[in-house]
Amino acid sequence: MQKVISIEGMKCVHCAAAVEKALAALAGVETAKVNLEAKEATVTGTNLDEKTLSDSVSKAGYTVVSVK
Repeated sequence: MQKVISIEGMKCVHCAAAVEKALAALAGVETAKVNLEAKEATVTGTNLDEKTLSDSVSKAGYTVVSVK
């Protein structure tokens, strides 16, 4: 399963790394890659709950626009 999360507020590679780290720490996540230019994170894994993904990004200090 793959989810793409649109995120506002990331401005640098440190922001991207913080989001990747927060998402990678979630149960069921196999990979989390952030594309800073596209303002998106692509997450792969099993049982990826949209609310859990959104909450993780929000707790890291960023705003989730959508999860697809």
